[in-house]
This record gives sequence, structure tokens and C-alpha cells, in this order.
Amino acid sequence: MNDARKWDRIHGAQQSDPPRPSAVLAEFEHLLPPGGDALDVACGRGGNALLLAVRGLSTCAWDISTVALAALNKLAADAGVHIHTECRDVTTDPPEPAGRDVIVVSHFLDRPLIPHLIAALRPGGLIFYQTFVRDAVDAFGPSNPDYRLGANELLALFRPLRILAYRDEGATGDIRRGWRNEAMLIGRKE
Repeated sequence: MNDARKWDRIHGAQQSDPPRPSAVLAEFEHLLPPGGDALDVACGRGGNALLLAVRGLSTCAWDISTVALAALNKLAADAGVHIHTECRDVTTDPPEPAGRDVIVVSHFLDRPLIPHLIAALRPGGLIFYQTFVRDAVDAFGPSNPDYRLGANELLALFRPLRILAYRDEGATGDIRRGWRNEAMLIGRKE
């Protein structure tokens, strides 16, 4: 099964669940600029894109799943906001350089794409990134370790940026509490 059909099936099964923004965006929404151009990469059903559009940013949302994008278009219309959606495989067609003030990526990891994301930020632009780690406390997330970050890997991948916030608690301490299974980062292009 190709990736698009796989994700169409997954997103089709989630139609009744309202999409929510990722924790990295919800917790650090206060860092968003008052306007500008935003991109939600591998947006799924668009919880991040909806938040960005409601906040007044000119928002594009890209995903490989037409089912997810159709659901997002309906949700955006219901919310009275415009989101430009595009069926796009970012691994083969990354964003153009210096075109975005905000980029959000959650639960998607393609390491060769990271330099393109950094290049796509305008000076002062922000990236909000959240995805799974190998040092997890349970099986939530992808089973393939290639789709999980190693220790401090997110920091290394975004080294060219000024890191405003980073969180990865791994399996340290009381694993029943805290931020587990994922890492989050907010970086600013100087």
C-alpha cells in the first residue's frame, strides 16, 4: 500500500474525532507573531492549521492524504477561516526558501527535510516541531525506530536556529507524570 492510501485510510477512520493542535503549538501559542505566512507540514486533519488561521496567519496546510485535506477544508469552512490546502509529498517537494514566518510539524520525521524547513523560514521565523522519541515509556507512536528521535537529536537537527524552548523527558523520573514519548522544540531563525 502506498503512503497516500495508508494515510487516507487512517484519516478516514478518525473523522468523528475533532483535530486538536499539537502540544508544542498549544503550549507556546503566545510566541506566534500577530500575522504572517504559516505552513502546517504533514498537517493531517489540521488541528495546527486551524489554530494558525484562527490566530490570523495566512495559513497553508500540506498533506499526502486527500481524505485529511477534505476534512480540514470542511472544518475551516465551519470555523469561518480560509486555509490553503495542498496535497503534497514534502519529502520530494519541500517548501521554497524564505517563504514562511511560521512552520509547524507534528508527528512527522524526515531528517533530510529539516534543512529545507530551516531554509523556508524568513529571518525571525519560527518553527514548532514535535515528534516521537526512542526513549519512550510505552509503545505509543511508530514501531520503526527510524521514525523516532535519538537523545538530543532534535536539538542537533535544528542547531542553526536559536532554540527558544525544548522538552524531552524520556524515561527519567516518575514516568506516570510529565512529558513522555515525544520531544518538542521551538526555534527562531536569526
